[in-house]
Parts: sequence; C-alpha cells; structure tokens
Amino acid sequence: MKMSGAEILVECLKREGVKHIFGYPGGVVLNIFDILYDEKSLELILTRHEQGAVHAADGYARVSGKAGVAIVTSGPGATNTVTGIATAYMDSIPLVVVTGQVPTSLIGNDAFQEADIVGITRPCTKHNFLVKDINDLAKTVREAFHIATTGRPGPVLIDLPKDVSAGSCEFIWPEEVKIRSYNPKYEGNKWQMKQAADEIVKARKPVIMAGGGVIISDASKELKQLAELGKIPVTMTLMGLGGFPGTHKLSMGMLGMHGTYCANMAVQNADLIIGIGVRFDDRVTGRTKDFAKGARIVHIDIDPTSIKKTLEKVEVPVVGDVKNVLTGILKNLKESKEQWGAVRKAWLAQIEKWKSEKPLEYEHDAKIIKPQFVVEKIYEITKGEAVICTEVGQNQMWAAQFYKYDKPRTWLSSGGLGTMGYGFPAAIGAQIAKPGATVFDIAGDGSIQMNIQELATAVINKLPVKVAILNNRYLGMVRQWQELFFNERYSHTNLDVVPDFVMVAEAYGAAGLRAEKPEDVEPVIREALKIKNRPVFMDFVVDWKEKVYPMVPAGAAINEMIFGEKKDKKRKFDSSELKIA
Repeated sequence: MKMSGAEILVECLKREGVKHIFGYPGGVVLNIFDILYDEKSLELILTRHEQGAVHAADGYARVSGKAGVAIVTSGPGATNTVTGIATAYMDSIPLVVVTGQVPTSLIGNDAFQEADIVGITRPCTKHNFLVKDINDLAKTVREAFHIATTGRPGPVLIDLPKDVSAGSCEFIWPEEVKIRSYNPKYEGNKWQMKQAADEIVKARKPVIMAGGGVIISDASKELKQLAELGKIPVTMTLMGLGGFPGTHKLSMGMLGMHGTYCANMAVQNADLIIGIGVRFDDRVTGRTKDFAKGARIVHIDIDPTSIKKTLEKVEVPVVGDVKNVLTGILKNLKESKEQWGAVRKAWLAQIEKWKSEKPLEYEHDAKIIKPQFVVEKIYEITKGEAVICTEVGQNQMWAAQFYKYDKPRTWLSSGGLGTMGYGFPAAIGAQIAKPGATVFDIAGDGSIQMNIQELATAVINKLPVKVAILNNRYLGMVRQWQELFFNERYSHTNLDVVPDFVMVAEAYGAAGLRAEKPEDVEPVIREALKIKNRPVFMDFVVDWKEKVYPMVPAGAAINEMIFGEKKDKKRKFDSSELKIA
C-alpha cells in the first residue's frame, strides 16, 4: 500500500506508541498537519512558541519515561527548538524532534525559511537525520526512537524536506532495529561489579552519590536496597532528586554549590564515593583537585565517555545500566554476609552531627515573605505528592533545598544547561503526561517571562498547572553574585518594570492570585489548589535581598561554604582570595 511521507510519519509515530505531540505549524510541514487534522489517536498540543513545544515534550518525557515528540516547521521554527534540544541533551532526556525542511532540490540555495538545522544541532543531539529519500523515512523514524530511548537517552532530530513528506512510496514497517555502530552496554562486567562490592565491604566511611541515571534506569528500588543493606548515607545531585527518598534517615539531601553542609562535608571526608548515574560536573565537585581527596571512587554509568571525564582517578569504573549493575553489586554484597551496623556506627553518628550542626535554614520575617517559606508551604500543603517543575536561578535552588522528593519523576528542572523559561512549558508537558497529578512550576519573575506565552496553551487545554512566582523584582541569582563578588554593583539585574502577573494571567483566561504578607501564603496556595480546569499564577512578593545558602563560591572546594549574613556579618567574601581551578 502506497502512503505519502506525511502519512508514513504519522503511522510510525502511532506504532511507536506516541499519544501526544507538541508542535507549531508552518509552510513545509502542512502535509503533516493536514494528516493530523483527521487523526483521532494522536493529539497535537499547539504551543505558542517552538521552544515551548520542545520544553513541553521534555517535561512529558521526564514524567512518563517515554520519548517526547515535537514537530515544527523549517528555518526559524527549527532554530527556535535549539535551546530545548540542548536542554534535553545535557540532562539525557529522550526526545524525537521533527523539523520541516525546504525541498531537497533547494537545500543549500538559501531558500525561503531554510536553515541547516542538522548542522546547527549536531553538537546538541544524540544523533540527527536528514531524510532525502522517502523510502528511508519509516526506517529513520524507527531508528530515531531507538537511539533516543536506549543507552544514555537523548534528543534525536529528523529533518524532513517538503518533497519527502509530500511524496509517496510503499510503507514497510521495520520490526527490528539494527545499527551496527550503536550497541549500548547494559550488563555490567562481573569482575568490576565484584570489585565495586569489595570496595563497599572494605569502606568505613562510604557515601553514595546518586544522579539522574538512577531515575532514567528506574533503579530507585535497588538504590534504596543498597543504602539500607550497607548502612550507606546518600546524597543526590540536582538531577538525582527523587531517586532516593528525601525523607529517608540515610538521605543527606543535595550536594554541591548549593548543597547541604552535611552532604558536602560527608563527601569531603569519605573514604569511598559510589557515583551512580552521575557526571561529576563542576557544580558538584567544586575545585576538582580537592574533591573527595581521601576517597576511592566507584563510578557506575551507562555512558563510557562519562567515566573519568571530570575526575582523573576512578578506581572502579563500571559501565552498564544502573539497575542491572546495582542488582549485580547487591548480589555480591549479600554473599559477603558483612554486618554493616557496627562497622559504620561512628560514620553514621558523624553524619547526624553534621545534619544537626548546620541544617538548611533561613531567617523568618513577620512582615515580608521569605521565598523559602513559600516552598515549605507548598511541600506542607501538597504533603510532598506534587510534581515540581522549576525555572532556573534562586527559585530552582530553593525548590531543590526546601521540598523533599520521595519519588522519582516528581522533580523536573534544567540541570546541565540551566535554561531560564524551562519550567512552565515543562509543567504543561508533565500535566498532559500525568493528568491527575498536582503540578507546580516554582518560578522567578525573570524566568517566567521567557515563555509566558504558553499560558494560552495551558488555558486552551484546561490544564490546572500551578505557577508559584517568587517575585523579587530582580534576576535573583545573578544579583546574588553581584552582591557577593562584584561590590554590590547591580549591573542590569534590577528588572525595574515587572508586569502585574495577576492581570497577565487573567488576560489569558487563567486565574491570578497574589500574596504580599506571610499570612497570605497558605490561603493563596490552598485557593490555587481548588482551581481545577485552568492554570493559576500565584504572585508571591518576596524579600528581594534574600540569597541562596549555603553557597560554594566559584573555584572553591565544596567544603568551603558561605552560610549567610547572620553568621558572617563582618565577613565579605572576596573572590580574589580563591584560587581558580
């Protein structure tokens, strides 16, 4: 049976189990959108910007565990996807992004709305394709989904010229995918898994560092078993939040630049670091040469290029799927019959001491709203059951610090790229993937304006996304750095004119609420939760001077932390005192 290229694409998406697509139409993809007009089993969510479409597909993927899909037109439509693609690439999120392209005969001729999107996205995709022959289309789509969702996941782009989508050929569905040069390693080496177990047996002060790979691999159960069996304290990276229960006694919270005192001190004093699905990025390690100097390193990751990428010395590298590797290590540990409680009693006591010495805290104020208080109230009222998305900056860090994540796929944030404008469209994607969930976007007044147009998307689709705007009238995190390291020279971080977010929400047909005093916070959150069929903007007017603490300055080791004005009233941190790594 002959089918058009557009029909083949849609049929392939259906066979891949796709239910929702995020997109924006344009000239060279009209054939595809015309087929979607009558399609009943595929729903296209029309966003108001192509960046919003990719972020929404990203949020959908993080919550569902399936590949998110976006379809956009050529030229500016395609280039508008780049930030979303790069965001997903840095955080290992499976996406398939289909971009329209000018007819093959015009490629390279500077045709109207032509852009070399394959060349542009080559550095930030796991793989990309330019389909020049309609007979290759079905095979290409099949391979794109396979590459996006296997091994270390990531975004894959398919560039589809107009003549290919308009042409026709016989449709042949490839049942199997075989790519000679692509064979991810899922099973860990048995000898290396035994070595990792032996290191755990010998260690007296071990720490587990859990990253996003734990969540991607659905290995939260195995991680919990390992921690409880070995009596090993656990710290999570920003991407690893939810991979291990935040309320568990062995949890130390997040580590790194804005991590907990306990987590950073534990890492720096450990004799063994078990890195599970982590990249050991700069925000986690601080000054690399001083990171965990007394510890041996076990590094588990499905991506062999992540091993030793940051750290020069890794005693036991284990390449493989986190779930499979942890299962193998647990088997070896159970055979050892070691009694962990007595061995690690002193270490666990030290962990508890660090927790109590300098917990996450802030100075309450009866007259002005503290942003941390807003996050605490959201946690308290939702009982920790919400899906939390964030923008980037102070709002992101407060959401990471003061909300406890007990389940995987409940924390969505741009970790590697740090993309302002990510949270709101990601929350839209999350809400579509999980219709019954309570979904929050914890935002800043700067970040929310980057993709505020997606209010229309949420309103039209009757999505009850709750947006908590921590409105401090500044680009808060940049202002914080200017205050600490640039002599309070606030160069272009004062937003001067901030819109009335309540009126903006109402103009789009959403609900708008405002809290200006601490006693307003809880009623506003509770009122927002009552609204079921449209999004809500909550404008929390917060203390503009509030900063995120603890903080590890750039170039410092992660145990060289600043704790705030209350404890350091006479001390101004001078960046010239630091040796930059």
